[in-house]
Amino acid sequence: MTDEQVKEILERVLSWPRARREDAAQLLLALEAREGEFYQPDDDEWAAIQEGLAQARRGEFASADEIAALLSPPRA
Repeated sequence: MTDEQVKEILERVLSWPRARREDAAQLLLALEAREGEFYQPDDDEWAAIQEGLAQARRGEFASADEIAALLSPPRA
């Protein structure tokens, strides 16, 4: 996203109702406060990451068809 696009969004925010602007400001402040922090996965997430890396080292990858099936909308 370009600086100009960000500026356009922020200008639109000024036209939002007060409560919605306050929500947006709180979200931005929370993001700013987290600047420089690293995400710390929990034990289950870390185990899943390690397993995924091990699968990649073994050359175990999903096929294009498997990925397409996962990304396809559910059938009714």
